[in-house]
Amino acid sequence: MDIFERRRANLRLLLTKITQAELARRSGVAPSYISRALKEPGDDGYKNIGEVTARKLEAGAKRVEGSLDLMPTAFELVIANAADASLRPAMPDDVEIRQFDAGGGIGSGRLLLDDQPGVIKSWHVDQDWLRLNVRNYTAVQNLCIVTGFGPSMRPMFNPGDPLLVDRGVREVVTDAVYFFRVGRQGYVRVLQRIPTSEGTKLRAKAKNPDYDPFDIDMKAMDFEVLGKVLTVWKSEQF
Repeated sequence: MDIFERRRANLRLLLTKITQAELARRSGVAPSYISRALKEPGDDGYKNIGEVTARKLEAGAKRVEGSLDLMPTAFELVIANAADASLRPAMPDDVEIRQFDAGGGIGSGRLLLDDQPGVIKSWHVDQDWLRLNVRNYTAVQNLCIVTGFGPSMRPMFNPGDPLLVDRGVREVVTDAVYFFRVGRQGYVRVLQRIPTSEGTKLRAKAKNPDYDPFDIDMKAMDFEVLGKVLTVWKSEQF
């Protein structure tokens, strides 16, 4: 049973505890998407449940992050014990948003972030700040701070400025600003999906006109989305 089969089976189990309409309302996932995700592969309109959508469904149903990826027998235990507070994500008043770990996950050493003038190590915010300033994110635990590096995204932000990144977004589902790597080199760019006769490719575009766009061959390049940039704060020197 692959990851998509597990998610589909677990979604069916989840809908024995919450209506489809309520799950759609609370998760922000369109009812039509949920209906398509319940279909069998090969059926007209079938839709796989991707990483981002799975996390949204879990959050909407107040289930443990990652639980939809479990084998159905294990997920049934999560449902059966859902009243246990230990199974629900903690939502403390004080939330720590840590810096992105540039040394993890690429195997061959630290991620290279050119012209990074030091780092912002962490923020402590409360739930009201998150509610008012960060409208859409996959999970609190997935939020991190990336310190702006290089001049390629001026005037959107400057080197040293804080970027709030959602590490739960690991694929390009909409055109937006992403934090990603090609090999060991890190980038923050607008990623635009370009349809071609060979499928969709990605074009990375800077805000600074001195930097040329470049195309990403997702099959040939060592490419990884590290997160989606949700918010940037631009500094002004006085």
